[in-house]
Amino acid sequence: MRFLSCLLPLIVLPAALTALETKVAFREAPHKYLQHEPQDRFAKLKKQIESGEVRLDTSNDKAFLASVLKALDVPVSSQLLVFSASSLQSEIINPRNPRALYFNEDTYVGWVPRGKVEIIAMDPEMGAMFYIFERLNTGGGVPPITRSDKCFNCHAGLATRRVPGLIAESLLPMLSGASLETYRRDEQGHHIPLEKRFGGWHLTGGHHLKTHHANMMGTNVPGRGIEKSKVEPGQMSDLGQHLLPTSDILPHLVHEHQIGFENRVFHAAYVMRQLLAEGRGSLPMSAKPELEELAEELARYILFVDEAKLPKEGVEGDTEFIREFQRNKREAAGGRSLKDFDLKTRIFKYRCSYMLHTESWLRLPVVLKDRVYFKMAEGLREQNANPVYSHLAADEKLAIRAILKETLPGLPSWWR
Repeated sequence: MRFLSCLLPLIVLPAALTALETKVAFREAPHKYLQHEPQDRFAKLKKQIESGEVRLDTSNDKAFLASVLKALDVPVSSQLLVFSASSLQSEIINPRNPRALYFNEDTYVGWVPRGKVEIIAMDPEMGAMFYIFERLNTGGGVPPITRSDKCFNCHAGLATRRVPGLIAESLLPMLSGASLETYRRDEQGHHIPLEKRFGGWHLTGGHHLKTHHANMMGTNVPGRGIEKSKVEPGQMSDLGQHLLPTSDILPHLVHEHQIGFENRVFHAAYVMRQLLAEGRGSLPMSAKPELEELAEELARYILFVDEAKLPKEGVEGDTEFIREFQRNKREAAGGRSLKDFDLKTRIFKYRCSYMLHTESWLRLPVVLKDRVYFKMAEGLREQNANPVYSHLAADEKLAIRAILKETLPGLPSWWR
């Protein structure tokens, strides 16, 4: 199931693979992914649905989707539209019938008209869990839910470093939805230049991008090669089938950052679990170099090293998405938050990931988190800071340190 490219065309690979990297077999001990009892947001909802505590609206497909999103606290304003056929339901996804994707900080929902609802929910220990509602039979009650094991070829492959994760791709689709060209694959994250993103996706809102791959399809013309043509939202499809007619630039940017974070964090979680098991609860000395590399990669990503440049005019995000995204922000003194947007030269005003407040991060082994905090502190200090973090001005560093100290549980006692 190519969920985020299967649920979404979506996922993020670290900048470079290292020769030190531990090979993870996620189905085997100490992980035993398939035997794990999921504790993700959707697993909890599934129990509530089965017990009758939560009732979903099965009157029609749109009402059902809206009720699923509401039950999962996933904002409708996060909607992204993708028309490349990179999904388990590829036979019905194309420019005439785009798929809608929605997300919050730990759950991703995909739906295509006349198709099924797909869900990826992030378990705090094992990462991506894959679920599918069967087709809605109007008036026939809630359709059966299955936990899918068909997604691993893509969602536990090279793009996710062989652990269950998220995928995003950028492609040039044909009218059938199949791909003619690939602009980026096996890589996700806020470092990817915007001109390489969005192929096979609709893009709306004030993005101010002069060159991009969004809203385009291709045709292979004999003797002339590939010819591209625009396919604006609603030009070939009925947007009335979706909850919104939009695929706004800001959810795209936030989603890209988020899946890059999740993939890096859960790859590190699997590696650490394996190393700690091999050391019977302690990290072997031979594993210290790999710990250092994992911590360095995470610290750089968390502090937005190499973030892709926005257009010189900045971007204009959908106000409803901004409101819903910031509903659960953790405020420090003066109302400052890691969810405050900039949108002029960068996505966030304070370049430190809000994803530090999620269970994905908080449940990481302490030995790894503390090492990441140490490397972050090296970049955030006022004097003799690590030059890798020179993109952060002194006042921004000070604000980040204060926000983390006031809002993030589990910081080491030495944190300043």
